[in-house]
Amino acid sequence: MKAFKWLAAAIGIGLLTFSAVAESPTQALPEHAVIVHFAYDSNDLSRLLKLNKKLEEALIEAKAGEFDGHEVAADGSGGYLHMHGPDGDHLYKVIEPLLLGARFMREVTVKIRYGPASDDVREREIAITP
Repeated sequence: MKAFKWLAAAIGIGLLTFSAVAESPTQALPEHAVIVHFAYDSNDLSRLLKLNKKLEEALIEAKAGEFDGHEVAADGSGGYLHMHGPDGDHLYKVIEPLLLGARFMREVTVKIRYGPASDDVREREIAITP
């Protein structure tokens, strides 16, 4: 998240952040990530907070990983959702129906990163239309 905060500071926008990490002491440290970028156009975060809760519950129930929070531009123009787990494709499979049902988000792009953050890690991007 440091990179997103730095980028926001560099381009002069503020970010509101939220983090909710589920406790899973038996799960190995996650390596894969799913990062969802979306346009939002609202300062009312109630719909986003409801989605966050659904994502967190779905990931826990499926034992797929953890919801690591969201970032939203201070003007409400867009944001990011962050999830981590041992299998990026499984993470995406669990959250895809929830993203498709989130009609308040626009221009949704999902990045699946298959390993820790670095330049040589394979990534895949998927554009979805809720």
